[in-house]
Amino acid sequence: MEKLTIDDLQLKDKNVLVRVDFNVPLGEKGQVANDKRIVASLPTIKKILQDGGKAILMSHLGRPKGKRVPEMSLAAAAKRLEDLLGKPVRFVNNCTGPEVEKAICELKPGECLLLENLRYYKEETDNDPDFAKKLASLGEVYVNDAFGTAHRAHASTEGVTKYFDQCAAGYLMQKELRYLSMALTNPKRPFVAILGGAKISGKIDVISSLMDKVDALLIGGGMAFTFLKAMGKEIGKSLVEPDKIDLAKDVLKKAEEKKLYFKLPEDFVVAQEAKQDAPSWVVGKDSIPPDCLGLDIGPKTLSEFSRELKKAKTVLSNGPMGVFEIDKFATGTMKIAEVLAEITQKGTTTIVGGGDSAAAVAKAGLEDKLSHISTGGGASLEFLEGKTLPGVAALTDKQSALSTD
Repeated sequence: MEKLTIDDLQLKDKNVLVRVDFNVPLGEKGQVANDKRIVASLPTIKKILQDGGKAILMSHLGRPKGKRVPEMSLAAAAKRLEDLLGKPVRFVNNCTGPEVEKAICELKPGECLLLENLRYYKEETDNDPDFAKKLASLGEVYVNDAFGTAHRAHASTEGVTKYFDQCAAGYLMQKELRYLSMALTNPKRPFVAILGGAKISGKIDVISSLMDKVDALLIGGGMAFTFLKAMGKEIGKSLVEPDKIDLAKDVLKKAEEKKLYFKLPEDFVVAQEAKQDAPSWVVGKDSIPPDCLGLDIGPKTLSEFSRELKKAKTVLSNGPMGVFEIDKFATGTMKIAEVLAEITQKGTTTIVGGGDSAAAVAKAGLEDKLSHISTGGGASLEFLEGKTLPGVAALTDKQSALSTD
């Protein structure tokens, strides 16, 4: 880490302002439906409490767009964190003001409180300097452990850092950066990327970035059809982005020039509708009927992709192979997840991007069988594109901090 980390900080008796990512799904009764992100933050929170620091946690949940939306309160997250820590977590239904200041004054070393949803305040996403300064006044040191929002220059991720001498990365942030950096800068080879998802537009920069780094690039999901269309294939009613066809042609040409193993599906599971009860069958990539749409990769493709993955020493996976939300069309995605689990056991480093990829792995019940599942969909994509993440860039450089000491 070139940035200051939580292990570089003196935490005892300090008010530690921590940006966590508690953007978790809530169930019908308002309880936390999936606590993976809260669990992922525990090492950092426990470190602060065990060292005698006072943890002041802040997060967003959903997109309330500057309004108080009761269904997006972080109160349920505070309750779940309390259960996980086995100790009380105080919850304050504001982010700034006298009520918050009073609660912090009453905190004892080794205690924890969570502020209300940051995005109840429009100033958060506007990165308003006054709001950032108010947040910063709540702590003496700052820790960012919310990789999922590191690509956003918001008040709680970038703005607050201007008011601290020490801004450090938490353990989750460090883990995310370590795995993703390793894949981009020093992967064990062969290095294979398998990319899926609906649209080429969301992944084109990742594809372009990875083409110079991987030994093989496997393409599945809906975005495969834009590439096939660019090759002049009949794709029926399959998902396509007409305005990205020329871009797809450029990618295919670049792959050919680089002699990169760039593999599109050979066959698909097709149906006339994306429904569980719709009749479906397997066709080759040259035989998609005009009235059908491709909804999953076929068995031949699954076999070829699996063979490539089993050769790899490093695998980066981002995006499902089909419409995995519908069980009938989830086979390709689930089977690829099983292959990733199998090769991880044999020593391959497997890194799965966030969002739909993480949801698919969870659906397959294999979350604990892979090397790393990113908690940040958009952040991991932007990092893989080679972009600077504002939330990371704003942290204190370790070298300058140590030289100052």
